Amino acid sequence: MTIDQKIDIDAIPGERWFPKETAFEEDLPLYWGDWGVSSEVEKLKAVLMRRPGKEVESFDAEENRFSDVPVNIDLMRQQHDHVADIYREHGVNVYYVEEQREDRPNAVFCRDLVFMTPEGAIIARPAMAARRGEERYVAKRLAELGVPIVRTISGNGYFEGANAMWVDRETVVISTGSRCNRSGYEQVEYELRRMGVKEILHMQQPYSNIHIDGLMNAASNDIIMAHVSQVPYDVLDALKKKGYTILEAPSRSEVRDGFGCNFVALEPGLVLMPTGNPRCQELLEKHGIRVITVDVSEIIKGRGALHCITAFLKRG
Repeated sequence: MTIDQKIDIDAIPGERWFPKETAFEEDLPLYWGDWGVSSEVEKLKAVLMRRPGKEVESFDAEENRFSDVPVNIDLMRQQHDHVADIYREHGVNVYYVEEQREDRPNAVFCRDLVFMTPEGAIIARPAMAARRGEERYVAKRLAELGVPIVRTISGNGYFEGANAMWVDRETVVISTGSRCNRSGYEQVEYELRRMGVKEILHMQQPYSNIHIDGLMNAASNDIIMAHVSQVPYDVLDALKKKGYTILEAPSRSEVRDGFGCNFVALEPGLVLMPTGNPRCQELLEKHGIRVITVDVSEIIKGRGALHCITAFLKRG
């Protein structure tokens, strides 16, 4: 080979493998399953629940914030089964957390342990020592079902699922208080903004209450019932400006003792409500909301009701 001759070396080929340029929300039904929530009222299709197990058979009521009145365990289970049956009658797939710690009677309140988003679940970190550890078994069950876990609250944060409420796909209320601190709030906010939520309505939880669903709940895409003396003006004002009619719960006793705001929307304009709240029920019905009632009197002894025992996995 002479000095004037050149060697022709083939170029290294390009990658030839290219990414699928889709959003995770688009891929979710293809690779994970039919999951996702961005509403409190659209057609309910799948829920996660914990049927009361051994954990309710022997426990310290004061330590676990239960009523001093003894719980009728068999009746509690029957009432829980009845709620699940009503869900099934309305086309809802009911999944259960089948494994749980035997020293956690509050585990029946699944809403507190997970907040569902359009991309998957945010696993809570309960504030109370008496509830820490419940979330591990919820995470395990979600993984078994194929529900993506987009975040687990960590660090010094704490947050419970009932401290967040969907208003619409771009708006969420998050409350801080004894069950959600600033770190927990910011972790949830980060994930929601990454998913396209544009407006976070901060709600300061009153000292007398722990979760949003004890004070406020949506019955349709334009009606919210609230215990207005306990919900900040700015939150209700923002909801009104978004087109919501605010129904003022007429009875403090029904809200506090009967969990009159703690209902579950099966679809827009149809709710499942605890029995024993005639004034709240009448007000909803006067505004065109259909109401089904169910007895959850034994469950209420744990200071929670229908919304508390139901973690939404799929709506709409």
